[in-house]
Amino acid sequence: MAHEMGHGGSDLPAMVRDMRNRFWICLIFTVPIFVYAPMGGFFKPPAPPFRLELNLWLFFFASAAILYPSWPFFVSAWRGLRKGTLGMAALIVLSVGTGYVFSVATTFFFKDGGQFFEAAAVLLVFILLGHWLEMRARAGASSAITALMNLAPAMASVIRNGAETEVPTAEVLAGEIVVMRPGGKIPVDGTVETGDSLVDESMLTGESMPVQKRPGSTVIGATINKSGSFRYKATKVGAESALAQIVKLVQEAQNSKAPAQLLADKAAQWLVIAAIVIGLATFAVWFWWIGQPLLFAMTMTITVFVIACPDALGLATPMAVMVSTGLGATHGILFKNASALEDATRLNVIVFDKTGTLTVGQPEVVEIVTAEGVTEDVVLTAAAAVEQGSAHPLAQAILRRAEKLNVAAPTGFESLDGMGARAETAAGTVFLGNRLLMDTQKLALGSLEAEATRLQGDGRTVVHVSLAARVIGLVAIADAVRPTSRATVAKLRELKIEVVMLTGDNAATARRIASDLGIETVLADVLPSQKAEKVKSLQSSGKKVGMVGDGVNDAPALTQADVGFAIGAGTDVAMESADVVLMKSDPYDIVAAIELSRATLRKMHQNLWWAVGYNVIAFPLAAGVLYPFVLSPEVAALSMSGSTLIVAINALMLKRTKLTGIVPESAAAPPAATQTDSAPANAKAAV
Repeated sequence: MAHEMGHGGSDLPAMVRDMRNRFWICLIFTVPIFVYAPMGGFFKPPAPPFRLELNLWLFFFASAAILYPSWPFFVSAWRGLRKGTLGMAALIVLSVGTGYVFSVATTFFFKDGGQFFEAAAVLLVFILLGHWLEMRARAGASSAITALMNLAPAMASVIRNGAETEVPTAEVLAGEIVVMRPGGKIPVDGTVETGDSLVDESMLTGESMPVQKRPGSTVIGATINKSGSFRYKATKVGAESALAQIVKLVQEAQNSKAPAQLLADKAAQWLVIAAIVIGLATFAVWFWWIGQPLLFAMTMTITVFVIACPDALGLATPMAVMVSTGLGATHGILFKNASALEDATRLNVIVFDKTGTLTVGQPEVVEIVTAEGVTEDVVLTAAAAVEQGSAHPLAQAILRRAEKLNVAAPTGFESLDGMGARAETAAGTVFLGNRLLMDTQKLALGSLEAEATRLQGDGRTVVHVSLAARVIGLVAIADAVRPTSRATVAKLRELKIEVVMLTGDNAATARRIASDLGIETVLADVLPSQKAEKVKSLQSSGKKVGMVGDGVNDAPALTQADVGFAIGAGTDVAMESADVVLMKSDPYDIVAAIELSRATLRKMHQNLWWAVGYNVIAFPLAAGVLYPFVLSPEVAALSMSGSTLIVAINALMLKRTKLTGIVPESAAAPPAATQTDSAPANAKAAV
């Protein structure tokens, strides 16, 4: 409904505040109207002060309660009429507007008529409440572009006139030399001239391992320089940078994604027509055919318009959305708009970005192979002794795995560039590194040769460990699978949803993880800029696509997808671009999100059927088919309020929904433990 209100949609938080203020103004001025003209005459109202006539006293309060708070609906209805459409706003104007205008007429012109100020004001209170709740649910509108632009540092150090100068990043020119120090953010894209370092590119590429940068290497703006100092030549600045291109992709995806049409809006089109036709027919029958007085015919017509007000219809969707988003939030599932709730029920393909979603997003020890007569603890103790104090991701993975072991500091240490390291320990000299290091030291792998080939073939990083001139073991390090990923894939397939894995990794690594998880469709070697295209190609075949990601490079794909799911441990940009955020970083929560959306849609349908069914019964009663039993506008407003109450209670019943998708950690572990490959069990332990 909010999108038909005519605010332009540029500042949703301001729109929410505006609707909230209108609701409170309407409510505050409706309370005295209710006191001085009780609906249904349940008690004797007090006399107005200053010896004012009751209708005149009510007129002042009703004008304050109705004119300003309802103005956006009048504007929206007028714009809709000019375009030839009848929306919810037109029906609101018809019910509230006619009730108010008729009451003003009976106050100042024909004094013997009744007034419906309280009916019109109470109606508007419920209508504004419904709109406020809905717009609050929609107010998670994406500010992804602002978040993206904030990734780049504000200032950059460049060489100008032979001296290092601080300039705004936007003023860095192509061809200039940029100076980088450890811990700094890289301002623009470029090519390294001198120096070397490890650069964390995870916020843009989604890949967890820092990348070694040497002269000739390419660096990307907004990535983080982890260790060394270097200088590089700026090549792509401003709109040409990788960050700016991702911003452009997100903008394009946002602009191409039309907001889902809410069910209530569709029903309102027919309700407006029905109310107008029945209202006019009621007037015509009573005034011209039966010959009743003008005032009686007008009263019956107003009663039809009041009882037709889309109050229950207006609350049917936002109340269900509000309750379900609250329920989701308590379980760490954040739906950012009503459209996502609706669209999640229709998904038949879910695309997972591998790193950080199906996997934990950082290197973990997934398997240890030992030489004959050697235990895993001996291999880990030797490896951890060498890696003590190192900040390298592979070293951190080994240290995490060995944290419960008693590891003594080495007496001597030497870094062997490009191969690994050597350390002197109490048990002897330890060499730790790649195959080249073992060959250089003339250390034969022996029975471990075949195991090394197997592990390497699975797309893992293999660390060789030797102690006292003998190779004692191999440590396989990879991005470990999340404990619940396997169960997630199985459950989604059970729900008849196809699962696709998308990754920038090579085909060997992708195939290993996909087969481990039971995923049949794998898209490997996908560049960051191609992810949105892959989603779009799936959509072009008529499929409703959900996308799960965590990195900045996922932002365009998350926005392009029918529903974007962001893993909570990911970047702010991914969370801003997504429709649903999984705060626990548990992929199994996608199952819970889909179950919750299906339960919500069921409630929406029930509420809409009730609202429409109520109108089917209420229209004839309001039109006077049971004459001489007729409904007054006050009773019509009361019945409308009762209908609204039923809708609200039904929506609140959503809180009792059991989300079977949410499983405890212990329930997720058994599937991993039953696999023949030992990697998942090791990954579980490492996590």
